Amino acid sequence: MRLVLLGPPGAGKGTQAGRLAERFGVPHLSTGDLLREQVAAGTVLGRRAADFIDSGRLVPDALITAIVRGRLHSGRAADGYVLDGYPRSAVQAKALETILAETGTALTAALDLVVDEEEVIRRIGGRQVCLRDSGHIFHLRTAPPIVRGLCDQCGGELYQRSDDRPATVRDRLAVHAEQTAPVARFYADAGLLRTVDAEGTADEVTRRVLDTLGLAGVGGRR
Repeated sequence: MRLVLLGPPGAGKGTQAGRLAERFGVPHLSTGDLLREQVAAGTVLGRRAADFIDSGRLVPDALITAIVRGRLHSGRAADGYVLDGYPRSAVQAKALETILAETGTALTAALDLVVDEEEVIRRIGGRQVCLRDSGHIFHLRTAPPIVRGLCDQCGGELYQRSDDRPATVRDRLAVHAEQTAPVARFYADAGLLRTVDAEGTADEVTRRVLDTLGLAGVGGRR
């Protein structure tokens, strides 16, 4: 199974990608994670990416593609994968097509997780993160801390990231729509686009994804 997950911030791409990867025993390839791995390892690509990240610039398409190409050519991706965060532009979608041709493989589908804008704002706008950078994330509506404003794990103060504020989320959604609409069209033209209603619980969305793929009775635990 080789899947691409599309959808706006807050659509649950990471959650669904992780579930699908676990169910079918394939890697969940998040471009954010791949970038961090390269930077942490100090590879040539990682050092180049760090220069852009440290200066607050976007990592260029060519560099992201080179990192993705390296992973898809590796043995760990031979039996399939779930791509989360790539492609994010028509240029990247065409580059992925080239990589697939290089490996003699094809995508199973591109899943477009659709969520109402106001629901995205509720999801992202309620997030709070531990100030001590413990990695713990809470949500005022769906996963609140036991003590308001404090991390359950370490007692650190919780805060809202600036890019999670409603006005900023709306801007992010507008940028996302402009950049990724051509990607959806690209996969629709190729007959690979599958649209999934991503509102509701994570379990409900997973069931819809599997139904859309015709795989509801196949695979592992979920």
